[in-house]
Amino acid sequence: MRFNSNNLLNLKFLKKINFGCLKSIFFITSLSYFCIYFFNNFDQISFDVNLETNGINLFLSFLFCILSIYLNAYAWKYIVRWFGEKFKSNNLVSFYVLTNILKYVPGGVWHFVERFNFIKKISNPQIALYSTLIEPYFMLSGSFLLGSMGLIFSPFYIFLIVPLVFLNRKFIFLILKRLGPLKGKVFEVLRLTNSKDQFEERINIISFFPTRALFLEIGFVLSKFIGFYICLNTFYASNTLNIIFLLVIFSLSWSLGLVVPAAPGGVGVFEACLLLFVGKSIPQNIIIISLVYFRVISTSADLFLSLPFLIRKLYKRI
Repeated sequence: MRFNSNNLLNLKFLKKINFGCLKSIFFITSLSYFCIYFFNNFDQISFDVNLETNGINLFLSFLFCILSIYLNAYAWKYIVRWFGEKFKSNNLVSFYVLTNILKYVPGGVWHFVERFNFIKKISNPQIALYSTLIEPYFMLSGSFLLGSMGLIFSPFYIFLIVPLVFLNRKFIFLILKRLGPLKGKVFEVLRLTNSKDQFEERINIISFFPTRALFLEIGFVLSKFIGFYICLNTFYASNTLNIIFLLVIFSLSWSLGLVVPAAPGGVGVFEACLLLFVGKSIPQNIIIISLVYFRVISTSADLFLSLPFLIRKLYKRI
Protein backbone atom coordinates (compact mmCIF):
# COMPACT_ATOMS: atom_id res chain seq x y z
CA MET A 1 0.00 0.00 0.00
CA ARG A 2 2.91 2.29 0.79
CA PHE A 3 4.25 1.72 -2.75
CA ASN A 4 0.95 2.79 -4.31
CA SER A 5 0.76 5.87 -2.10
CA ASN A 6 4.30 6.90 -3.03
CA ASN A 7 3.52 6.48 -6.73
CA LEU A 8 0.43 8.62 -6.33
CA LEU A 9 2.41 11.35 -4.59
CA ASN A 10 5.06 11.24 -7.34
CA LEU A 11 2.41 11.61 -10.05
CA LYS A 12 0.85 14.57 -8.24
CA PHE A 13 4.27 16.17 -7.90
CA LEU A 14 5.03 15.71 -11.62
CA LYS A 15 1.69 17.24 -12.58
CA LYS A 16 2.53 20.35 -10.57
CA ILE A 17 5.78 20.89 -12.47
CA ASN A 18 5.48 23.48 -15.22
CA PHE A 19 7.58 21.81 -17.91
CA GLY A 20 6.82 24.60 -20.36
CA CYS A 21 8.38 27.09 -17.96
CA LEU A 22 11.41 24.82 -17.43
CA LYS A 23 11.95 24.58 -21.19
CA SER A 24 11.77 28.36 -21.51
CA ILE A 25 14.31 28.73 -18.70
CA PHE A 26 16.58 26.19 -20.41
CA PHE A 27 16.27 28.09 -23.70
CA ILE A 28 17.07 31.47 -22.12
CA THR A 29 19.97 29.98 -20.14
CA SER A 30 21.42 28.35 -23.27
CA LEU A 31 21.11 31.54 -25.31
CA SER A 32 22.72 33.54 -22.50
CA TYR A 33 25.54 31.01 -22.24
CA PHE A 34 26.31 31.31 -25.95
CA CYS A 35 26.10 35.11 -25.86
CA ILE A 36 28.51 35.30 -22.91
CA TYR A 37 31.10 33.22 -24.76
CA PHE A 38 30.49 35.22 -27.92
CA PHE A 39 31.17 38.59 -26.28
CA ASN A 40 34.08 37.23 -24.23
CA ASN A 41 35.79 36.23 -27.49
CA PHE A 42 34.49 39.14 -29.54
CA ASP A 43 37.94 40.66 -30.13
CA GLN A 44 39.18 37.32 -31.54
CA ILE A 45 36.19 36.72 -33.80
CA SER A 46 36.28 37.71 -37.44
CA PHE A 47 33.56 36.78 -39.89
CA ASP A 48 35.60 37.83 -42.91
CA VAL A 49 35.91 34.97 -45.33
CA ASN A 50 37.89 34.69 -48.56
CA LEU A 51 35.33 33.50 -51.07
CA GLU A 52 38.03 32.61 -53.59
CA THR A 53 39.54 30.00 -51.27
CA ASN A 54 36.60 29.13 -48.97
CA GLY A 55 33.59 29.86 -51.16
CA ILE A 56 33.45 26.29 -52.49
CA ASN A 57 33.49 24.86 -48.96
CA LEU A 58 30.65 27.11 -47.81
CA PHE A 59 28.66 26.25 -50.92
CA LEU A 60 29.20 22.53 -50.24
CA SER A 61 27.94 23.07 -46.70
CA PHE A 62 24.86 24.76 -48.16
CA LEU A 63 24.28 21.81 -50.52
CA PHE A 64 24.48 19.30 -47.68
CA CYS A 65 21.93 21.38 -45.73
CA ILE A 66 19.67 21.28 -48.79
CA LEU A 67 20.17 17.51 -49.01
CA SER A 68 19.31 17.11 -45.32
CA ILE A 69 15.97 18.87 -45.82
CA TYR A 70 15.03 16.56 -48.69
CA LEU A 71 16.06 13.46 -46.73
CA ASN A 72 13.89 14.67 -43.87
CA ALA A 73 11.00 15.25 -46.27
CA TYR A 74 11.27 11.74 -47.74
CA ALA A 75 11.43 10.33 -44.21
CA TRP A 76 8.11 12.04 -43.43
CA LYS A 77 6.63 10.60 -46.61
CA TYR A 78 7.55 7.08 -45.48
CA ILE A 79 6.23 7.79 -41.99
CA VAL A 80 2.86 8.59 -43.57
CA ARG A 81 3.09 5.40 -45.62
CA TRP A 82 3.97 3.43 -42.47
CA PHE A 83 0.69 4.61 -40.96
CA GLY A 84 -1.14 3.03 -43.86
CA GLU A 85 -1.56 5.79 -46.44
CA LYS A 86 0.07 5.43 -49.88
CA PHE A 87 0.74 8.34 -52.20
CA LYS A 88 2.03 7.90 -55.72
CA SER A 89 3.23 11.48 -56.19
CA ASN A 90 5.94 13.40 -54.38
CA ASN A 91 3.54 16.14 -53.25
CA LEU A 92 4.29 15.28 -49.62
CA VAL A 93 8.00 15.82 -50.15
CA SER A 94 7.63 19.16 -51.92
CA PHE A 95 5.08 20.44 -49.38
CA TYR A 96 7.32 19.42 -46.48
CA VAL A 97 10.26 21.27 -48.03
CA LEU A 98 8.16 24.37 -48.70
CA THR A 99 6.89 24.60 -45.11
CA ASN A 100 10.16 23.80 -43.34
CA ILE A 101 10.93 27.46 -42.66
CA LEU A 102 7.89 27.66 -40.35
CA LYS A 103 9.79 25.78 -37.64
CA TYR A 104 11.54 29.10 -36.89
CA VAL A 105 8.22 30.83 -36.16
CA PRO A 106 7.65 31.29 -32.39
CA GLY A 107 5.34 28.63 -31.01
CA GLY A 108 7.10 25.75 -32.73
CA VAL A 109 3.94 24.13 -34.14
CA TRP A 110 3.06 26.04 -37.31
CA HIS A 111 4.95 23.70 -39.66
CA PHE A 112 3.01 20.84 -38.01
CA VAL A 113 -0.27 22.70 -38.53
CA GLU A 114 0.37 23.29 -42.25
CA ARG A 115 1.36 19.65 -42.79
CA PHE A 116 -1.62 18.39 -40.83
CA ASN A 117 -4.00 20.45 -43.00
CA PHE A 118 -2.30 19.20 -46.16
CA ILE A 119 -2.53 15.50 -45.21
CA LYS A 120 -6.08 15.88 -43.91
CA LYS A 121 -7.27 17.00 -47.36
CA ILE A 122 -6.03 13.79 -49.02
CA SER A 123 -6.37 11.34 -46.13
CA ASN A 124 -8.09 11.16 -42.73
CA PRO A 125 -7.46 13.46 -39.72
CA GLN A 126 -5.96 10.66 -37.63
CA ILE A 127 -3.19 9.83 -40.12
CA ALA A 128 -2.65 13.56 -40.68
CA LEU A 129 -2.27 14.29 -36.97
CA TYR A 130 -0.26 11.33 -35.74
CA SER A 131 2.12 11.02 -38.69
CA THR A 132 2.95 14.69 -38.17
CA LEU A 133 3.32 14.43 -34.40
CA ILE A 134 5.54 11.35 -34.45
CA GLU A 135 8.09 12.77 -36.90
CA PRO A 136 10.22 14.51 -34.21
CA TYR A 137 10.49 11.18 -32.39
CA PHE A 138 11.88 9.60 -35.56
CA MET A 139 14.42 12.42 -35.84
CA LEU A 140 15.35 12.02 -32.18
CA SER A 141 15.76 8.26 -32.55
CA GLY A 142 17.99 8.68 -35.61
CA SER A 143 20.09 11.35 -33.92
CA PHE A 144 20.46 9.31 -30.73
CA LEU A 145 21.46 6.26 -32.76
CA LEU A 146 24.30 8.28 -34.28
CA GLY A 147 25.13 9.61 -30.82
CA SER A 148 25.33 6.06 -29.48
CA MET A 149 28.57 5.71 -31.46
CA GLY A 150 30.05 7.40 -28.41
CA LEU A 151 29.97 3.90 -26.91
CA ILE A 152 33.61 3.64 -27.98
CA PHE A 153 34.36 6.43 -25.47
CA SER A 154 32.01 5.48 -22.61
CA PRO A 155 29.45 2.70 -21.84
CA PHE A 156 27.00 5.47 -20.86
CA TYR A 157 26.12 6.08 -24.52
CA ILE A 158 24.35 2.71 -24.72
CA PHE A 159 21.29 4.44 -23.20
CA LEU A 160 20.91 6.51 -26.38
CA ILE A 161 19.53 3.40 -28.09
CA VAL A 162 16.49 3.37 -25.76
CA PRO A 163 14.23 5.59 -27.98
CA LEU A 164 14.87 3.21 -30.88
CA VAL A 165 13.53 0.28 -28.85
CA PHE A 166 10.11 1.93 -28.63
CA LEU A 167 9.98 2.83 -32.32
CA ASN A 168 7.87 -0.13 -33.43
CA ARG A 169 4.25 -1.02 -34.03
CA LYS A 170 3.82 -2.48 -30.54
CA PHE A 171 4.82 0.66 -28.64
CA ILE A 172 4.00 3.42 -31.13
CA PHE A 173 0.53 4.05 -29.68
CA LEU A 174 2.08 4.54 -26.25
CA ILE A 175 4.60 7.02 -27.65
CA LEU A 176 1.89 9.03 -29.38
CA LYS A 177 -0.18 9.21 -26.23
CA ARG A 178 2.85 10.46 -24.24
CA LEU A 179 3.85 13.27 -26.58
CA GLY A 180 2.31 15.57 -23.98
CA PRO A 181 2.88 19.32 -24.46
CA LEU A 182 3.35 19.18 -28.24
CA LYS A 183 0.22 17.09 -28.70
CA GLY A 184 -1.83 19.35 -26.44
CA LYS A 185 -0.65 22.49 -28.21
CA VAL A 186 -1.51 21.09 -31.64
CA PHE A 187 -4.94 19.94 -30.41
CA GLU A 188 -5.55 23.44 -29.10
CA VAL A 189 -4.49 25.14 -32.34
CA LEU A 190 -6.49 22.74 -34.52
CA ARG A 191 -9.44 22.54 -32.11
CA LEU A 192 -9.44 18.76 -32.21
CA THR A 193 -10.63 16.26 -29.63
CA ASN A 194 -8.37 13.40 -28.64
CA SER A 195 -10.44 10.32 -29.48
CA LYS A 196 -8.73 7.04 -28.62
CA ASP A 197 -11.31 4.96 -30.51
CA GLN A 198 -10.98 7.02 -33.68
CA PHE A 199 -7.22 6.84 -33.46
CA GLU A 200 -7.04 3.06 -33.26
CA GLU A 201 -9.71 2.60 -35.94
CA ARG A 202 -8.21 4.81 -38.61
CA ILE A 203 -4.49 4.01 -38.16
CA ASN A 204 -3.18 0.86 -39.86
CA ILE A 205 0.57 0.50 -39.34
CA ILE A 206 1.83 -1.72 -42.16
CA SER A 207 5.03 -3.17 -40.65
CA PHE A 208 6.58 -3.82 -37.25
CA PHE A 209 9.55 -1.47 -37.70
CA PRO A 210 9.78 1.69 -39.93
CA THR A 211 13.21 0.85 -41.37
CA ARG A 212 13.17 3.14 -44.41
CA ALA A 213 11.94 6.22 -42.55
CA LEU A 214 14.49 5.73 -39.77
CA PHE A 215 17.42 5.36 -42.18
CA LEU A 216 16.35 8.53 -43.96
CA GLU A 217 16.24 10.41 -40.63
CA ILE A 218 19.74 9.14 -39.86
CA GLY A 219 20.82 10.43 -43.28
CA PHE A 220 19.16 13.76 -42.46
CA VAL A 221 21.19 14.24 -39.24
CA LEU A 222 24.35 12.94 -40.92
CA SER A 223 23.96 15.46 -43.78
CA LYS A 224 23.52 18.25 -41.25
CA PHE A 225 26.69 17.12 -39.51
CA ILE A 226 28.68 17.06 -42.76
CA GLY A 227 27.50 20.61 -43.45
CA PHE A 228 28.72 21.68 -40.02
CA TYR A 229 31.99 19.73 -40.34
CA ILE A 230 32.76 21.50 -43.63
CA CYS A 231 32.17 24.88 -41.91
CA LEU A 232 34.46 23.89 -39.05
CA ASN A 233 37.26 22.77 -41.36
CA THR A 234 36.92 26.00 -43.33
CA PHE A 235 37.95 28.04 -40.28
CA TYR A 236 40.04 25.42 -38.46
CA ALA A 237 42.40 23.81 -40.93
CA SER A 238 44.45 22.22 -38.13
CA ASN A 239 41.42 20.31 -36.84
CA THR A 240 42.71 17.01 -35.44
CA LEU A 241 39.64 16.05 -33.44
CA ASN A 242 38.21 12.55 -33.81
CA ILE A 243 35.36 12.80 -36.33
CA ILE A 244 33.33 10.27 -34.33
CA PHE A 245 33.66 12.48 -31.25
CA LEU A 246 32.43 15.48 -33.24
CA LEU A 247 29.52 13.47 -34.67
CA VAL A 248 28.47 12.34 -31.18
CA ILE A 249 28.46 15.82 -29.65
CA PHE A 250 26.78 17.27 -32.76
CA SER A 251 24.00 14.65 -32.54
CA LEU A 252 23.46 15.26 -28.82
CA SER A 253 23.47 19.06 -29.23
CA TRP A 254 21.08 18.92 -32.17
CA SER A 255 18.77 16.57 -30.21
CA LEU A 256 18.61 18.98 -27.28
CA GLY A 257 17.75 21.79 -29.69
CA LEU A 258 14.97 19.60 -31.08
CA VAL A 259 13.31 18.74 -27.75
CA VAL A 260 13.20 22.33 -26.45
CA PRO A 261 10.13 23.82 -28.20
CA ALA A 262 10.88 27.27 -26.78
CA ALA A 263 13.80 27.46 -29.19
CA PRO A 264 12.61 28.11 -32.78
CA GLY A 265 14.60 25.70 -34.93
CA GLY A 266 16.82 24.91 -31.93
CA VAL A 267 18.42 28.37 -32.18
CA GLY A 268 20.65 29.05 -29.20
CA VAL A 269 20.18 25.65 -27.57
CA PHE A 270 22.09 23.71 -30.24
CA GLU A 271 24.91 26.25 -30.31
CA ALA A 272 25.25 26.48 -26.52
CA CYS A 273 25.22 22.70 -26.04
CA LEU A 274 27.81 22.09 -28.74
CA LEU A 275 30.00 24.85 -27.32
CA LEU A 276 29.70 23.26 -23.87
CA PHE A 277 30.39 19.69 -25.05
CA VAL A 278 33.38 20.67 -27.18
CA GLY A 279 34.95 22.44 -24.21
CA LYS A 280 38.57 23.39 -24.86
CA SER A 281 39.09 20.81 -27.61
CA ILE A 282 38.64 23.58 -30.20
CA PRO A 283 39.50 27.29 -29.69
CA GLN A 284 36.33 29.09 -28.59
CA ASN A 285 36.54 31.78 -31.24
CA ILE A 286 36.80 29.14 -33.97
CA ILE A 287 33.85 27.08 -32.79
CA ILE A 288 31.71 30.23 -32.39
CA ILE A 289 32.51 31.39 -35.95
CA SER A 290 31.77 27.89 -37.30
CA LEU A 291 28.46 27.73 -35.41
CA VAL A 292 27.34 31.15 -36.60
CA TYR A 293 28.20 30.37 -40.24
CA PHE A 294 26.51 26.98 -40.01
CA ARG A 295 23.35 28.52 -38.53
CA VAL A 296 23.25 31.14 -41.30
CA ILE A 297 23.84 28.51 -43.99
CA SER A 298 21.26 26.02 -42.67
CA THR A 299 18.64 28.76 -42.19
CA SER A 300 19.40 30.09 -45.68
CA ALA A 301 18.82 26.60 -47.08
CA ASP A 302 15.40 26.48 -45.39
CA LEU A 303 14.56 29.97 -46.62
CA PHE A 304 15.76 29.25 -50.17
CA LEU A 305 13.54 26.15 -50.49
CA SER A 306 10.57 27.74 -48.72
CA LEU A 307 10.61 30.98 -50.72
CA PRO A 308 7.73 29.98 -53.09
CA PHE A 309 5.55 29.09 -50.08
CA LEU A 310 6.32 32.39 -48.32
CA ILE A 311 5.64 34.42 -51.48
CA ARG A 312 2.30 32.65 -51.96
CA LYS A 313 1.32 33.31 -48.33
CA LEU A 314 2.32 36.96 -48.62
CA TYR A 315 0.42 37.34 -51.90
CA LYS A 316 -2.79 36.03 -50.27
CA ARG A 317 -2.56 38.64 -47.51
CA ILE A 318 -2.09 41.57 -49.89
